[in-house]
Amino acid sequence: MECPFCLPAIARQIVRENEFCYAIWTEEVPVGSAMVLPKAHRGTVFDLTAQEWAATQHLLAELRVMIGRAHRPDGWNVGWNVEPVGGQSIPHAHCHLVPRYREEPLAGRGIRAWLKDPDNRPPQHAPLRTPSWRITVDAPAAEPCAPDVRSR
Repeated sequence: MECPFCLPAIARQIVRENEFCYAIWTEEVPVGSAMVLPKAHRGTVFDLTAQEWAATQHLLAELRVMIGRAHRPDGWNVGWNVEPVGGQSIPHAHCHLVPRYREEPLAGRGIRAWLKDPDNRPPQHAPLRTPSWRITVDAPAAEPCAPDVRSR
């Protein structure tokens, strides 16, 4: 079976490309939604090469500028679905770039909102507990986070 995200099947939909990846509009809501895909058939994001990761980042940045100018979104979601249980319907790695708008009915809810819903917990998983970072205790202040070494 031919992959719908591989060349030549996807050729007419490509709006931007570089040496390792191409980008397409998804034509889904919200308006301006796009995907970046490796040119080589890779099943999931975990199969990408270092060059494909870098090329994906480059195209995401280009698309963000294009979409920003055309649609003026108020926020963004960026994500990968991996394997069918993770929401991947086509086994060719693809990164979603989704512009978000404050007028949306679900504005402010991130891509994990429905995952964190207690009704989504599988029955075999332990009952939910309060994450340690949300527990308030009368204790000395924690040490600050380590400085960002990338800025040096």
